[in-house]
Amino acid sequence: MTALGGLTVLDFSRFLPGAYFGWLAGDMGADVIRIEHPRELAKAKTMFGAGADEDAETLRRARQTYTRNKRSLLLNPGHPEAAPVIHALVERADVLLEDYRPGVMTAMGLGYEALAAINPRLVYCSVSFAGQTGPLAGRAGHDPAALALAGALSRLNGTPVPTLPGAQVADVLAGAHAAIAVLTALQARHASGKGQHVDVAMTEAAMPLLMVALGRAEDPAAIGFPTGAWHPKGGVWLCGDGEWLCTTDMEPRYWARFCEAVGRPHYAARQFDTAAHPAMQEDLAALFAAQPRAHWLGLLEAADTQAMPVLTPGEALRHPHAEARGMHVALLTPAGTVEQIGTPFHLSDHPPVAHRPAPLPGADNAAILAELGFDAAALEATGLFSSGAGASR
Repeated sequence: MTALGGLTVLDFSRFLPGAYFGWLAGDMGADVIRIEHPRELAKAKTMFGAGADEDAETLRRARQTYTRNKRSLLLNPGHPEAAPVIHALVERADVLLEDYRPGVMTAMGLGYEALAAINPRLVYCSVSFAGQTGPLAGRAGHDPAALALAGALSRLNGTPVPTLPGAQVADVLAGAHAAIAVLTALQARHASGKGQHVDVAMTEAAMPLLMVALGRAEDPAAIGFPTGAWHPKGGVWLCGDGEWLCTTDMEPRYWARFCEAVGRPHYAARQFDTAAHPAMQEDLAALFAAQPRAHWLGLLEAADTQAMPVLTPGEALRHPHAEARGMHVALLTPAGTVEQIGTPFHLSDHPPVAHRPAPLPGADNAAILAELGFDAAALEATGLFSSGAGASR
């Protein structure tokens, strides 16, 4: 028995924020059908490239963690023959995910109102840059722009000069909030018998990053860019072997342990002495630079401080703790093995299903269409599976 067995999800999304819930739902046993538009695939090929042959393309598609455990239905949603197929899917679906600009799905006849008329129990989740309403609803944008509008990009690197982040912060936050919202709407459906439209904006999903800063300010308008000044509550230190170490000894008892471990016990009483911080930082930086990271980790771990190595993605994935917790997935495909991230939560009674790699586009067309009572060969002859009129972001 799986946690989400019996749940059917239609995933029209192209990017991580929209696809995130489909990934989690698939891991938890839902039947996730990924609707792949041939024109969107062509655009993605232009932006991100493609494999040199079928094996290389199989591996390329399978590497993205959020594509696993989804079946692939290749069709053009804007094609005249698409409506009967999509309507049949909607009749059976519990959740629909989409990440087009507001109005695009409606223009194709696939907006919430139209599909709710077919299936009133449908939970329809729209993930967009700035939401379905408001003066910026029609704007497009990706992760850094969402962070910028949310006020988070001004804070992320802790310095007065904002920079592009090296990870998809707003994308993941939007996807996680979409997952919470969809599950909330499904729970509400138990009482009401009806689905609803879930509206998730990347910009709003990123705003909780501001909670701590806002909670410490009497006037939000007074919160400016960070000064970059160091504080003993944490640090990132370059060690003698060129490796990096992160410390987060915010509580006084941890700071005292840190100071004792590195041979600077007199710094313990100066944790909140801001005038002394620049000299302390300079001294500690020189201290860490004198020995390799393993030396410092050994001392700090023995003292029970809050110190961790700054790992690269590959190091993090293969770390013994990640291995022990199932966060390193080696997924076998017909063309070889790819490495992915495991499911980022654990249920005591319902573990994730066995992982299936993303198939090539349209690999499940015949099976899905047969389930719906359609002849795949006849539909292919109409051009339903090729580029043409349809969505654009």
